[in-house]
Amino acid sequence: MSPVIISQLHRTFRALAYPGFRIYAGGQLLGTLAFWLQTTAVSWLVLELSGNSGTALGWTLALQFGPYLLFGLQGGKIADGFDKRRVLLLCSLGSAAVTAGLAAVVLTGHIELWMVYVGMFAFGSVSVVEGPARQAFFSELVDREALPNAVGLGSAIFNMSRIAGPALAGLLIAVTSTGAVIAVCAVIFLGPALSCAVLLRRSLTNPVRRDTAAGGIRDALRYTAARPDIIAVLLCSLLVSGFTFNFALTLSMLARTEFETGADSYGLLLTSLAVGALAGALASGRRSTRPSLNTMLASSALLGVGTLLVGFAPSLWSAMVLLAPTGFAMVFYAQAANQRVQMGVRADFRGRVLSLYMLVFLGSTAVFAPIVGVFMEVYGARAGLWLGGLVGIATPAALALAKRAQLKRRAALTIAALDGPQTEAAMTGARALP
Repeated sequence: MSPVIISQLHRTFRALAYPGFRIYAGGQLLGTLAFWLQTTAVSWLVLELSGNSGTALGWTLALQFGPYLLFGLQGGKIADGFDKRRVLLLCSLGSAAVTAGLAAVVLTGHIELWMVYVGMFAFGSVSVVEGPARQAFFSELVDREALPNAVGLGSAIFNMSRIAGPALAGLLIAVTSTGAVIAVCAVIFLGPALSCAVLLRRSLTNPVRRDTAAGGIRDALRYTAARPDIIAVLLCSLLVSGFTFNFALTLSMLARTEFETGADSYGLLLTSLAVGALAGALASGRRSTRPSLNTMLASSALLGVGTLLVGFAPSLWSAMVLLAPTGFAMVFYAQAANQRVQMGVRADFRGRVLSLYMLVFLGSTAVFAPIVGVFMEVYGARAGLWLGGLVGIATPAALALAKRAQLKRRAALTIAALDGPQTEAAMTGARALP
């Protein structure tokens, strides 16, 4: 193989040189596959139980991500305060237990919509603890130079599962039932627990020294408030994630109401999105330095444009073609935001700051997903995509203008500071003249 190709492959997959990361990545591949199988199956189950209600689907997402609003910062505190391997092992067991309970009521025919709501809230409550620990754990598995690659490959794993999961779920639902798919998920969710059990017997590459002086949640909030670069990420994520990252909601409604197709076609739409997302994850994983704010804003704007165009797609196949570049922009943006946070904070604050980021990034879904659902019931499934696209374009544009205004103010203050002594000297000289 060409040395150039070998060099490029090494740069793209350099985090895999760390044995601990390889073990962890194997467990995450199984866990994320189960997540996407479950997401597809539950979305279809809710539509069946509610008579194609976008509002019901929106509430399902809201309840799944709502715990981030209630307990998100506590999840970050747990991630910073305990061994992340043990935290992730227990969370994997918790996810499997919740999913098994939901599968049982579906398979026995006793399922009702409120039971799905309860199950998704319980699943989200486990994710509140799992999410910050999972994100912060990358920095303990690899060195700092390989951290962007580890984060990018983690996203690539997530999106490989996003490619396989929805398509496989759609096929399994058509052949068996939603209950059978959810039952399979309960077993696969044990994968991350197994990988963490193995890692508990190994030493970490870059273990975090827990500083008791780092304080609690309030200290992390004060630390974040003093960081305008982190605040910009949080503001952008709040709106873009809340209105644009609702593809499980918007695409299921698009497939069922606009294209009048079944679960298999919905799975194909999500798979097309995930193909582009995988490419975006691998591209973002090639970074070795912290991405700039302009990179994050530009990719968010491209995501908005892609989402807007998908809303105008006249057919299933044209939507699938448009979803690939949209998925690329989606993950390229999300990874730029994530890496700006990961590489911009102190190690002993990383779990809590990441929990704040995830509270905004995922918790915003709890606030805005019901709004998008109602919006689609009134104006149609396409309108939900148009709304997300417009927000995805307007938000980075507003932040770019704010940054430009800030730079102008700083330049004016700098000029005034430099001109001040000269102006004072000139006035002193003028007063000295007769």
